[in-house]
Amino acid sequence: MMTETARTARPDTLAFSTDAELGYQRSLTDFSEPLTLDESYRLAHLPLVAPEHPHVIPRREGKSYEMGRHPRIFSLVLPVDDAELQASPAFRELETALRASPFARKIAWDVLPRRRDKLHATVCGSLGTDNAPVISPKARQALTAIGPVTVELRGLFSGNVNRGRLYLAVYPERRGETNLLQAIQAAFDRPPGDLWLVGLYNLTDDLDATETAALSALLQRWWNAPLLRFTVRELWLLGADDDLVLDSEIAERLPLRG
Repeated sequence: MMTETARTARPDTLAFSTDAELGYQRSLTDFSEPLTLDESYRLAHLPLVAPEHPHVIPRREGKSYEMGRHPRIFSLVLPVDDAELQASPAFRELETALRASPFARKIAWDVLPRRRDKLHATVCGSLGTDNAPVISPKARQALTAIGPVTVELRGLFSGNVNRGRLYLAVYPERRGETNLLQAIQAAFDRPPGDLWLVGLYNLTDDLDATETAALSALLQRWWNAPLLRFTVRELWLLGADDDLVLDSEIAERLPLRG
């Protein structure tokens, strides 16, 4: 049930959740050793960006992946406008630094254009498989009560799961004591999360010690640096056959009306 705080009018001065409330610092890659692509990445991501790599895991018993593809899974996601991101001077500076880095040749730059119209952060994953789920009237009413949500993208971020993917971190608006992305999760009967990530870059190989140190330095340099602030006025029900949403569809657009 939506809290009264979440129903209140939008404040004149925006407040965002902080690192003390979120899980980004807890979930960082350990850079004390050279970065190696972990098993989850080699199963779900590496087959899509470097299918001939010897460390690709083509399939695994008990998992639905087959060379990075799986049955269509539908999730509720927060869309990110690539044109707005590209227009951000801070983001362009970050990408310039990545392209100049010693590991730039190990980034799958060719994948970026194929994902530009589906950039997102997952809010509620795995709502349905094969067929789009029916969104209940109660959930729709809750989204209406929450209304538009402002978020700030910061980065760069590399986590301790799917090691090999680089993200931007989402810092959601707070309204009183309410983290608005957690309020959306509650509307779908999901427990509150503390990580919302926009996957952007994929590595095609392990990093050596020098490359790892360069990535660690970039993360430190860009930690908490605001790249883009925008207001989300709709969420997507996104169905995808792979974790990079290369083969995907927007099954429904769910408005946030305040």
